[in-house]
This record gives sequence, structure tokens and C-alpha cells, in this order.
Amino acid sequence: MTRAKPSAPDSGAFVADPLADDTIAAIIGPWPAGAECLDAEALARIGLVNRLMMTWGKNASLTNWKPPADTDPHIAQTLQAYLRMGSKLPDWADRAKIERAEAIFMEEGPLSCTLLFCASLPECYVLPNLADVLHIAGQLEAHTEHRIRHTAAMIFPVMMRGGLMGHDGNGLAQILKVRLIHATIRHLILRGNPQTVSHAAPAANINTPVRSMHDALMRHGWNSKRQGLPCNQTELAYTLLTFSYVFLQGMRTIGQALKREDEQAYLHTWNVMGHVLGIQSERMAHDMDAAASSFAQMQAYARMKPPHPDVRPALGQALMQAMAKSIVIPVIRHLPVPMTQWLVGMQTAAEIGLAEQASWLTRTVFVALRVLVTCIDAFGRLFSAKFSLSRMITRIMGYHLLTTLLMSQTRPLALPSEVLEHLHASVALWRHDPKAHAWLQSLELRWTHGMARNKT
Repeated sequence: MTRAKPSAPDSGAFVADPLADDTIAAIIGPWPAGAECLDAEALARIGLVNRLMMTWGKNASLTNWKPPADTDPHIAQTLQAYLRMGSKLPDWADRAKIERAEAIFMEEGPLSCTLLFCASLPECYVLPNLADVLHIAGQLEAHTEHRIRHTAAMIFPVMMRGGLMGHDGNGLAQILKVRLIHATIRHLILRGNPQTVSHAAPAANINTPVRSMHDALMRHGWNSKRQGLPCNQTELAYTLLTFSYVFLQGMRTIGQALKREDEQAYLHTWNVMGHVLGIQSERMAHDMDAAASSFAQMQAYARMKPPHPDVRPALGQALMQAMAKSIVIPVIRHLPVPMTQWLVGMQTAAEIGLAEQASWLTRTVFVALRVLVTCIDAFGRLFSAKFSLSRMITRIMGYHLLTTLLMSQTRPLALPSEVLEHLHASVALWRHDPKAHAWLQSLELRWTHGMARNKT
């Protein structure tokens, strides 16, 4: 990965999202002078907004969305204005590139899940202030699966066919929900609209137990001059790269690099998504070189000031534990840790608490397996370009993570029923790898669907 020298922070650390921030401020109303927490009525309005967001449906319906007739007119009009403005795609959105990226996502389904869990999510925890917000908002180490499933509830509707540009797609609704959630987090942490609040919010002097996520956010405290705004433009741009650039770099690392034009199509699609999420276009990368440089610079600057306390190890370790529980095959159950160390590098692994998480035996087995598989793949490709054991093993791991953490029938993702049906139909197509020989497909099926049948 490209290394970069730390540079001075740009203005992005002190810029948030005016559209979403003003929307939440208009709904919550003025923060009570000197108050450390909102009153029950203001919190009830936030709860109402969360319920109304669940009724946002297909892309084509957002600009004409109407809430129930008994909804407070002020809240209804505020959300309608937000949807009209927020659901507009940028003029530079390229349908052909987006459709190609959707096809890539479908082709690489289980493999994408391995890279999501072992590369994208771990890299999200590197920026200390971003990790701090994740820690407060999600208590990720206590509710790891909950946070992961919320992430998937946005990624899948966006990347499935028609997610962003199809009239029947649901990607825009999911992105706009996340955008308002970010604004709510900022408002509660700062105790006011980030567009107007300039003072530091000290930690609340309250001794009663924390009752909810909203309660935790309001009590935590934040110093904007030192930390920048929560979920600021720089952090949003960084997170965007963890789901686009980090995925593409991971594909290169495991020997499954995409064509240059496919990489650009994938970056482009996530940039369109970032636009809907409220990220400024000048903070987006449009090719791998620019993405690598920007990603490395943001990490380098974040590392200049080690955090105290450091919540990142708890987040990384909780993620690894969740993965280990989801993999039913004993021989690969503990491979996510060395896999993550390989994909993100030992510096990042150490920062998120994974340097010593794998035993020497696990690390030795993983390195030996990598070397053996690499040699077998190199030999096999002398006879067939489609031969790849590394691809099969990565897909098997991804399948178990996908089915256990994301596709549980008893805990469906928080998505509309028609989206869940489409998602299950799409996942069913992943049982056959179009890039593999029939005998490799059979072997993969034995260790995925066959294991699932034996488990039941």
C-alpha cells in the first residue's frame, strides 16, 4: 500500500453536511440553553423520524413520498424537502459504469464479503476520532453483529442491480437514511447543529446508567477544535475509500485483480453513492493511484496523535470474535485474523488490536497455506487461466460470514420485504462461481451448502 508523509489537516475535518444537519436541527428544534440532554419531546421526534424513514421505498417514489396523514406537518414537510434535494444523482453519474460495478458485485459476492469483513471494516477503525464515534454510537464491541448488519443493509441495496439508478431500486433510500443518522449523531454529540455550534461539549456530569444510544451520544463530550466535527467530510471520504479502494486493493492482494476499467467503474459507483451520502465531490478519488494516495495521507495524519483512551483494539477484536463464531469449519475458523493482518498490513492490525490475536500455529498454518496455494495456482494456470484455489478458499470463508452474520432467517436485515426477497434471490446465484471449473465448484459447494445442510 502507498505510504505517505503526514500532511496538515484540510478543512474537511471541520465541515459536515449542511443539508442533513439543517434537516435534523429543524426537526429537533433549538437545544435548551445549558442542557446536557434533550427533553422527552425532542427525543420522541427523533424516534418518529426513525420510524418514518422505514417507509422510504423505491428510488422513483422518494421525491413524491408522503408520510401518514396524522404526521406533524412541520416534520413531514422537512423530510419531504430533504428527500427532494438528497435523492438527486450527480450530473456526472455514468449508467454504464454503475451497471458494470453492479455486475462485478454479483460476480464476486462471497469473495466481496470476505474483503468486507477482513479489510474494509478493519480499516474503518484506524482513524481514532471515527473509531470513537463508532464506539459511542454502536457500542460495537458489545453489539458487533448489529453494527455489521446495519452496514450490510446499506451496501446490498446500493450494489444490487438497479440499486442506484433503477426506478425500482432501493439504494437511494438506504443511503439517505444513513445520511440522516450521521446528522443525528453529530447533533447529539455536539448538543446542537454542527453548522452553528462552535463551542466544545464537555462530558455530561450525570451518574445514572446509560439508557440508550442517544443517551450515550449526548453524555460523551466532544472537542471540535481538537477533534474536528464528528463524521466530518474527511472521515466520510475515508470511509468511502474503505468500501471502494480497499476492496479493489484486496482483490489485487489475493490475486484476483480487476481490469483497470472495472476498477474505475467500481470507484465511480461508490463516488455516486458518496454524493448521495453528502460527500463533497472534490474529496473523491477517481482512479486507484489517487485513491491510494488520499487513503495513505489520511491514515498518516491520523497516526500523528495516538488516541487516549484508544477504543480501536476493542472494536477490532470484537469483529474477529464475531467472524470466528460464524465459521463452522474448524480448520478455517481462526483464519480471519491472519487474513486481516495480510490484507491491511501489520501496522493497521496492531492499531486495531490484532497483532497478537492469532497464535503462532494459526499464523504458521496461514503462511504455509498461502505459499502452497500460490504455488498450486501458478502451476494450475499454466493449463487454465480459470484455475484458482485462493479464490475458492476466500469464497468459502465469505459464504459462511454472509449466511451467518447477514442472511440469518431468524434475524433478517432491516430492509423492506421486497428488497430482502431480491437479496435472497441474488445470493442464491452465488452458489456457482462462473469463473471456476466444475470440479472446483463442486468442492466449494461441499464446504458451503453441504456444511450448512449438515449443520441443520
